[in-house]
Amino acid sequence: MVNWIEHAIFWHIYPLGFVGAEREAAACPQVRHRLGRIASWLDYAVDLGVSGLLLAPIFASSTHGYDTTDHFEIDRRLGDNADFDALAKEARRRGLRLILDGVFNHVGREFPAFRRAIAGGPQSSDGRWFHLTWPQAGKGGEPEYATFEGHRQLVALNHAEPAVADYVVQVMNHWLDRGADGWRLDAAYAVPRAFWRNVLPRVRAQHPDVYIFGEVIHGDYIAFVHESGLDAVTQYELWKAIWSSLNGGNFFELAWAMKRHNSFLEAFVPQTFIGNHDVTRIASRLADERHLAHALVILMTAGGTPSIYSGDEQALRGIKENRAGGDDAIRPAFPASPSDLASSGLPVYRLHQEVIGLRRKHPWLRRAQSRVIELRNTDVLYEAFADDRRLWVALNIADAAVTRTIAAAAEKLAGKVAISTNGGRTELTLPPHGWGVIG
Repeated sequence: MVNWIEHAIFWHIYPLGFVGAEREAAACPQVRHRLGRIASWLDYAVDLGVSGLLLAPIFASSTHGYDTTDHFEIDRRLGDNADFDALAKEARRRGLRLILDGVFNHVGREFPAFRRAIAGGPQSSDGRWFHLTWPQAGKGGEPEYATFEGHRQLVALNHAEPAVADYVVQVMNHWLDRGADGWRLDAAYAVPRAFWRNVLPRVRAQHPDVYIFGEVIHGDYIAFVHESGLDAVTQYELWKAIWSSLNGGNFFELAWAMKRHNSFLEAFVPQTFIGNHDVTRIASRLADERHLAHALVILMTAGGTPSIYSGDEQALRGIKENRAGGDDAIRPAFPASPSDLASSGLPVYRLHQEVIGLRRKHPWLRRAQSRVIELRNTDVLYEAFADDRRLWVALNIADAAVTRTIAAAAEKLAGKVAISTNGGRTELTLPPHGWGVIG
C-alpha cells in the first residue's frame, strides 16, 4: 500500500464543466487552453485543506468525457498535453497529488479502433476489441455491439482480448510517467475482475506508489477489492446512509451503515464522499441545510479516503435528473478565479476548513473504526478509534437540546457543544441541530 495515501483528502473536479467547455467536441474545432483555469484554483484547494485533486475525465472524447476517443490526448476543449504537464507541475509544487479518471470499460463510437472495425467488416482484426455481431451475409449494415448499460454511444470493450489489456496498461503507465499519482477506474464494477487482476500488477511494477480505486455502487465491496487487486472502491452505502439518516431523522440507519463500514475497513480503506459528479449535490439532497455540518463531520471522522466535490464546500446546489443533460446542474462552470465567488458560500467554506483541519490533525482517522455509544432517532454519540487513539462525535438533529455523558475526561475539539468535566467523566450538551467533536 502506498504511503502518501494515508494522509490524502481529495478535491474532486469535473473539468469539462468546471471550465465551461462546449457540450460537444465538434463545437470546438481548435484547442482551447483551459486547464490553466484549474491551476488558478490550486491555492484555493490548498487553503481548503485538501492534499490532492481527483479529476473526472480529461482525455479526448466526443461529449461528456466518458465516450473517450483517444486516451493519450487531452480533450481539446481543455487544452493539450503541454497544458496537462503544466497543471501537474503546479499541483506538485504545492504538494497536491493528482488522480485521473480512467474510462476503460467502454469507449466512444469515434474511437479509432471501433471505426476501423466497422469499416473493415467481419474480417477486421480491430473487431477483436469489441463484442460485435455482424448481420448475415448479404444483408449488409452495421453490426450490433455490446454497450455500457444500453447507451449506444458507449461501446463496451472486450476485456478478454489481450490487446485491450495491453492498451490499458500502456495508457495508465503513460500518464503516471507524466505526473499523475493514481487512477479512479470508472464503471469498474462492469469490468471482469480478472481483467484488473491482470492489468494492475503490470502498472504497479513500474509505479509501486500508485493509488487505484474503482467505482463500485452495489455488491460485495470486500470480494471486489480482493478479486480485482484494487486498493479501494467507492463507498456508496455510507454516502446514502449519511444523507438518508439526516433527512429521515433516523440515526439507526447511520449506525447500521457504520457497522458495515467497520467490516470494510478490516479488509481495505474505502473511498468516501458525500458528493461527486454523478449525484445530486449534498446541499440540495439534505432537507435541512443546517445538517451540512453533520454530514461533513461524519465523512471526516469515519475511516476512509475522503473527497470533497468542488462547490460542495461553497454549499452549491444542483439536482441530478435522469434525462439528456440531466448532469448539467451538478457540473456547472466555475468563475475564472476564487476571488469571483459569491460571499454567501464563505461560512460553509470556513466550516470545511475547520473539519478538514481536524481530520488532518488526526490522520489515524483514515483507518478508524466507529462504535456507537448512545443512539436515538435524532441524536447519536459515537466513538472513532484506532489502537489507543480515539475521539467522540456527537450529533443532534432535533429541535431540542440534548445532554450526553462520556466516560472519560475530554475537551472540545470542534463544533457547537458545551462540555464540563468532573473527574473521569465528561458531560456534553448539544444545542438544537448542534454537533461536536470531543477528544
